[in-house]
Amino acid sequence: MSEEITSPDELIQSVDKKITAIRTKSNDFSFNELADMYESEELIIDPEFQRMFRWTEGAQSRFIESLLLELPVPPIFLIEREDRVYELIDGLQRISSFLHFRGDLRVGEEVLDPLVLSDCDIVPELNGQMYDGLPRALAIKLKRSYIRAEILRKESDPRLRYYMFKRLNTGGEQLSKQEVRNATIRLLSNKFNQFIMDLARNPGFSYCVETITDKARNEKFDQELVLRFFAFKNAGATYKHDVADFLTDYMEAASDPSGPVQFDYTREGGLFEKTFAILQKVGKATGYEQKIMGTVSRNGEPRWQFSVYHFEGIALGLQKVLNDVDPENEEHIAALAAVVKKGKSAPEFLQATGGGKNDRISLQVRVGYFADRFAEVLA
Repeated sequence: MSEEITSPDELIQSVDKKITAIRTKSNDFSFNELADMYESEELIIDPEFQRMFRWTEGAQSRFIESLLLELPVPPIFLIEREDRVYELIDGLQRISSFLHFRGDLRVGEEVLDPLVLSDCDIVPELNGQMYDGLPRALAIKLKRSYIRAEILRKESDPRLRYYMFKRLNTGGEQLSKQEVRNATIRLLSNKFNQFIMDLARNPGFSYCVETITDKARNEKFDQELVLRFFAFKNAGATYKHDVADFLTDYMEAASDPSGPVQFDYTREGGLFEKTFAILQKVGKATGYEQKIMGTVSRNGEPRWQFSVYHFEGIALGLQKVLNDVDPENEEHIAALAAVVKKGKSAPEFLQATGGGKNDRISLQVRVGYFADRFAEVLA
């Protein structure tokens, strides 16, 4: 509650003012219309921020079955760009399933083979059917199926558009936290978001996080690790316990052009690249290679098991001495590698890792452990 609101009338006026700042409209589109818009690039369904097309072929088939049976389907959400092109914010699975069945779905430059229906459980006779083999009446019925689209107009206040879609994508959709950030933060500004995406492809960083799972990578966990690096490095003093909220708050602050955080892209990018260029060499010097951010067995053997706690301790701990490290100095690299090898099994470090160690004190301990010991060997 804002302390500045002193009367019911003022409260009503504040709400009404925000309502007038956001403009929406609803439209019913046939799937045939949406397919035509997709082909003519008037509808973008796979921008950088959208999640990957994940529905199983069975789930896609059951959606097609629902359309043929005229079952209700949830609306899709679109944002109108300045050039009047629509970008899909929510509804990727539904639109993609229709396009996949028609044989029109592109993933990058590749057109996927048409979907063959399977696992239809209401009309099992549909199983094995392809779009080209449907009776003409059913093909027409499918093309003429309508879906409601809620469209956020280009005239809307970007800040309110951002908050609308932030709420939309945190209400039960199976998105990772980073996918939600990617999908919504661009409504404030996409500069910081794109910066994070670009750095996630940095060779040194990619080397160091090679052991994250394919599932985690598909959910943009590598991008979240880049965000985590900057958030804890630059604003770790404000962190309490909820990592997801902390990362979102930092990304919002860094992305807002009129906000209090003025992110220095040139300086921060240089620090990031130097950090992971060094750590790539340290990984090779330890013999851990890409397992540098993983756990180790009791006898010190590295596992192919990424640990975010090891990532935080090593990458953030290195910041204390980053200006003192010469990446071309083999003695420096060897000294850092010795610290990493010893630290991964050190009780002082391990006490701040594991389940339930997302608190601020544990973060300070694991980062402080490596920061202090890196400083000692380079003194």
